[in-house]
Amino acid sequence: MRIVSLAGGIGGARFLRGLRAAAPDAEITVIGNTGDDITLFGLRVCPDLDTVMYTLGGGIDEEQGWGRAGETHAVKAELAEYGVEPQWFGLGDKDIATHIVRTQMLGAGYPLSAVTEALCARWRPGVRLIPMTDDRAETHVVIDDADGRRAIHFQEWWVRLRASVPAEQIILVGADDAKPAPGVVEAIGEADVVLLPPSNPVVSIGTILQIPGIREALLDKIVVGVSPIIGGAPVRGMADACLTAIGVETSAQAVLELYGADLLDGWLVAEEDRGVALDGVRVQAGPLLMTDLAATAAIARAALELAR
Repeated sequence: MRIVSLAGGIGGARFLRGLRAAAPDAEITVIGNTGDDITLFGLRVCPDLDTVMYTLGGGIDEEQGWGRAGETHAVKAELAEYGVEPQWFGLGDKDIATHIVRTQMLGAGYPLSAVTEALCARWRPGVRLIPMTDDRAETHVVIDDADGRRAIHFQEWWVRLRASVPAEQIILVGADDAKPAPGVVEAIGEADVVLLPPSNPVVSIGTILQIPGIREALLDKIVVGVSPIIGGAPVRGMADACLTAIGVETSAQAVLELYGADLLDGWLVAEEDRGVALDGVRVQAGPLLMTDLAATAAIARAALELAR
């Protein structure tokens, strides 16, 4: 079986670990979100790609869901002593090594897709991980606070402000000119099924779908999504703040309608959301909390069964 999955950060990575357990013989291609990417301290940081790579490669900090296990922060402390900004985004010492390798390879002319493949050669995630695009497309957020109406990088809104200042707009800068990375459209075309994990529907899955050519490639495929909303609240994170910014209610029904019946064929919801419906989409209710690997694998199996 050939499976393609679109994935953001923590929720997507954990779902993929369950999918790998549920379908050990499948060829799994992951199209990773790069809208969160940012350059810090001269280093190119790809948070979602790294979270998938570390999680599936066995190097993730399981408690927080991102960053490296057993991490230290000596460099961060030294940068703070120098007064170097930003201090609200801290890179761990082990993590910095990944970013140095990536930045050097990008500087040498390698595209992000080739760099990601090289990094995965060390971590062996058991899937093929491809960035959504090799082009620079970054998510920015328009806010209006004490400093006036302005656009800031998504990471500043998400990490420093914790989405506490309402977003007026969420914009993927550079999306119009971006192209899918090599292998993305081809993998979709060869896929037996495409899965949308319970990642953020606006700044993870939604961002990937904004790259010209990706959504169009999905329209002829069997696509099953897993709701990131349970009983009117995000399973994890601040997806509600992102949905509010685009005028969408925080509910399994609203996210289903956001993706649309043209894209989705199946939609998994929690028992609390039984009754969600949309013409043209088969909806199935069941347990959706990824409490451990067994529970996550069961969710992945349910998605594959719904696709069948």
